[in-house]
Amino acid sequence: MSRLTVTALPLTGLKRVERRALTDSRGTFARVFCAEELAVAGWLKPVVQINHARTTRRGTVRGMHYQQPPHAEMKLVTCLRGRVFDVAVDLRHGSPTFGRWHAEELCADDGGAMLLPEGFAHGFQALSDDVELLYCHSMAHAPAAEAGVDPLDDRLNIRWPLSVALLSVRDQSLPGMDTIGHGVAV
Repeated sequence: MSRLTVTALPLTGLKRVERRALTDSRGTFARVFCAEELAVAGWLKPVVQINHARTTRRGTVRGMHYQQPPHAEMKLVTCLRGRVFDVAVDLRHGSPTFGRWHAEELCADDGGAMLLPEGFAHGFQALSDDVELLYCHSMAHAPAAEAGVDPLDDRLNIRWPLSVALLSVRDQSLPGMDTIGHGVAV
């Protein structure tokens, strides 16, 4: 019996994954990643890297990041502490949803995660202080393939729920959507 519920989201290939935790008098137990269960959501590659991020200040925005081919990666993003407004932007060349964004609120208490296919940029806004995210990646980080899109770009028009309290110098210097052209070939 699967402990996952997978829901297709409005952008083609983007999924929300809900984990069902086992609970008893000791507490809870939940699988973070199961290749067999996630195959139905489209994750058919090995997990090559797992990253843990902590954001201390509510309102902080991180992103929108992705890796260029041939290092394009799938990501499974899970909130371990606090709450985030988790955002995915479709940058795939030829995609019917190219240039559109979708957000899901992820919360440590509900077991939800977002699965992003290759060719999507990812970012989030901390909705609480002391947020922690866990990222499973299908490709290792390749510094030469790092790329991103300005999370405040007018063309994207992401409606961040809080005033942006903090944005890194790197993220402030990311280019706008006009530099993406017709998208990323994946």
